[in-house]
Amino acid sequence: MATFSNAPLDLRRLLQKLAVMFSLSVACVAVLYLLLGCCCSDSTESSPMGWGDNKTVLSVGEELSSTRRLPHALIIGVKKGGTRALLEFLRLHPDVRALGSEPHFFDRHYARGLTWYRSMMPKALSGQIVMEKTPRYFVTAETPGRIHAMSRDIKLIVVVRDPITRAISDYTQIISKTPDIPSFESLTFKNRSAGQIDSLWSPLYIGLYATHLERWLAYFPLAQIHFVHGERLISDPAGELGRVQDFLGLQRIITDKHFYFNKTKGFPCLKKPEGSSKPHCLGKTKGRTHPKIKPEVIQKLRDFYQPHNLKFYQMAGMDFGWQ
Repeated sequence: MATFSNAPLDLRRLLQKLAVMFSLSVACVAVLYLLLGCCCSDSTESSPMGWGDNKTVLSVGEELSSTRRLPHALIIGVKKGGTRALLEFLRLHPDVRALGSEPHFFDRHYARGLTWYRSMMPKALSGQIVMEKTPRYFVTAETPGRIHAMSRDIKLIVVVRDPITRAISDYTQIISKTPDIPSFESLTFKNRSAGQIDSLWSPLYIGLYATHLERWLAYFPLAQIHFVHGERLISDPAGELGRVQDFLGLQRIITDKHFYFNKTKGFPCLKKPEGSSKPHCLGKTKGRTHPKIKPEVIQKLRDFYQPHNLKFYQMAGMDFGWQ
């Protein structure tokens, strides 16, 4: 009888022990999870738009085998060409691990060394492509040699658009931050009456694509440089992304089913992904209304850029059709 009377007490003790063991197991898993860095977001991986982060949920084994590696590919330019859109679209691919912010390593922070640069990269599994974008690389004289010293096999992506449209977009961004600067027309000319273009003014200088490309071709073969047509990235994002995926040696996973055109913004947006109630578009800073520029100024710029554009077409092996 005593044995039966003690049964409820023994059962309670057993349940208490199991509860303690379960709690300890949960605590151990939580600690391991924290140590592996899964519970805290890496600020360098986050997207400024808050979408397209493609943060793969890894098993413990995968997390242990993932590492921070130097990039296999770089989006090196150009500013206001569509680099942000391209990066965010590429981040949809499960085999791409891309840094969300611009590290500016090869143009501003080179003295920090490759160890620091590697620490900025997102963790990636074997077979995944690590990449980052910093549009200033394309126009900075020192960057081709520095990148070549890191990797002579790296793949380079340049998004280009009509240099006049690009310059106006660049100026539009500038006046959004410093509205008191002179007009686009006055900054375009060194001497307005003589019609002399100020080619060293940054918004115009960036558009001298052939000049910049010459520096890169001194270090890398053309086969390692892929040019994305900025206008077609808007009108046919799936087509441009298909060619980029081919260049990177990726399966064509990002297709036209991922996009729709937002007439209000004038840009392609991503259709709502699984688990999201809303579609995703680029941020408020994209698609600003450009100031109206006098036709005679546009024509002067067309005459100025024409020989540069033709040389660029020849060097790149592509006719971008900028009139």
